[in-house]
Amino acid sequence: MSTVVQLQQRFFSSPQYAVIGASKDESKFGTKVLKWYKAHDKVVTPIHPKEDNLQGIDTLRKLSELPSPSTTSVSIITPPAITLSILKEAKSLEIPALWLQPGTDDDAVRSYITEAGLTDKVLLGGPCVLVDGEHIIRSLL
Repeated sequence: MSTVVQLQQRFFSSPQYAVIGASKDESKFGTKVLKWYKAHDKVVTPIHPKEDNLQGIDTLRKLSELPSPSTTSVSIITPPAITLSILKEAKSLEIPALWLQPGTDDDAVRSYITEAGLTDKVLLGGPCVLVDGEHIIRSLL
């Protein structure tokens, strides 16, 4: 089993990122997370089922539309029921690392992570990328 630091290193070693849960609402945490990646000069793609563009970035409708899902780390800011379906898709696409931001998990999500063998790929139950992301990136330099 990977430690939190190892999971964080795996997450930030990806050359690109995706954010699921951003919207046009500037006050929502998903949008704040998307803006964080942009502010830190990360290659980021928002995933949204209806919007064509968020924060000046073209969106994709689902993870499977990513050009290189196996080299894209994903931040998830969605209700637990949606998170569960995203995790199932991410597993099939071999997404290397997923960060479940606070509030995105419940017992069903945590059970699925364990049963699906994703414990070495999923950060959850901890801080948000908005709180610790910059510190983690600096520690990896």
